[in-house]
Amino acid sequence: MNISTKNLDAVSLRLTVEVSENDYKDKVKEELKKIGRTHQIPGFRKGHVSLTDLQRRFGRQVTSDVINHVVFEAVIGYIEENKLNVLGQPMPVEIKELDLKNQKDFTFEYDLALAPALDIVINKDITMPYYEIQVSDEMINEQDAAFCKRFGAQVPGEEFEPDALVKGSIMELNEDGTIKEGEDAIQVVNGIVAPMYFLDKEEAAKFEGKKVGDKVVFNPRKAADGNAVELSSMLNIDKDRVASVNGDFEMAISEIIVVRPAEHNEEFYTNVFGKDKVKTEEEYRQAVKELIEGELKNNSEMAFRFTARKELMAKYGNMELPAEILKKWLISRDADLNAENIDERFDAMTDDLKWQLIKEQVAKVLDVKIEEDDLLEFAKGLAARQFAQYGMTNMDEETLTGYAKNILEDKKYRGKLIEQVGDVKLFHALQNAITLDVKKVSLDEFKEILSKL
Repeated sequence: MNISTKNLDAVSLRLTVEVSENDYKDKVKEELKKIGRTHQIPGFRKGHVSLTDLQRRFGRQVTSDVINHVVFEAVIGYIEENKLNVLGQPMPVEIKELDLKNQKDFTFEYDLALAPALDIVINKDITMPYYEIQVSDEMINEQDAAFCKRFGAQVPGEEFEPDALVKGSIMELNEDGTIKEGEDAIQVVNGIVAPMYFLDKEEAAKFEGKKVGDKVVFNPRKAADGNAVELSSMLNIDKDRVASVNGDFEMAISEIIVVRPAEHNEEFYTNVFGKDKVKTEEEYRQAVKELIEGELKNNSEMAFRFTARKELMAKYGNMELPAEILKKWLISRDADLNAENIDERFDAMTDDLKWQLIKEQVAKVLDVKIEEDDLLEFAKGLAARQFAQYGMTNMDEETLTGYAKNILEDKKYRGKLIEQVGDVKLFHALQNAITLDVKKVSLDEFKEILSKL
């Protein structure tokens, strides 16, 4: 077998593979013998078929398969041996049926899309801005109010409040406003609704000013914006009945449950931050501030990523891409792409492709590697944030670790995590390798900066 190459341009390479009969005939015999050993062939005892009969029955297909396999292995081996940075897959110049009857030697050509060489330099001479958002007293107060509400008590109230739960009977109405009767009428004796979560705010507004003993006429379908699950739960009916529910209902309010904010005390501090972590009002406000700073840091990191991408793309994005080969490869793997729409679609993805190439090269320059411990710690962070959404802000290490391991066992999700962790490590490494011009800004100033980025 002989392999030769020809540069089509700076980022495109044509690879020619010349195959002789000696390169594949022994493997063809091996495959035919394997079929004879493992397949039940009509008219023959298993394992007692002559090579001549096997060749007559299966020779053409097996020979074609073996040649294609041998050639592709040679192409991949050449790429690996010569450390070629290939984008996509090797693309055959021409696809044609092999003339096995008249030919023994064959020539195959593949076009390779090569990643452009990027001479990326990362050092302290490079300066990029980094925006730190200052935590104000107003932000601390808002977060405190949210915690007080979250850990507050639900108590009976006399009049509706914006965050109240409303209990009572919910009766379906006829078109004339009278209560519908009969076996098909929807009547919920112990109903409960949360107007604060209504998607139609006009429906939620109908509960304003109402007191225990009052009646409210509202439209559940509008309130739930047609969500079948919400309607089924609110009206205590099967999902197959939801489609027929379109009219108004009357709710006779028997109870209003309101939230009374928690008071600052030892129990409250423990609920928010865990046992013995916060004991005084000063420590509590400092802990709240640090919590907000941690959340805002994610915004600062996001802004830095935008900045870094913009500056690195400006410096290295003017690269030549093997466009025609890549277009051919994209069409081969996506049924929605064809010769008519590939140019427009390729132009739309060009910037992302260039950025991916720049990121990969920066990662090599900075020796960024992803370890299993990195994935576990990142997954634990995700788990902690998910628990926090439900008010569980002080989960123990064992629970977080177990939850994180479950996340990583999901193969589809694991791939996304690897990409996310790679980005986190890449940009942290970049921050350490360059000079950061740290700018302290207010939240409003940051929003303006981010909109420009």
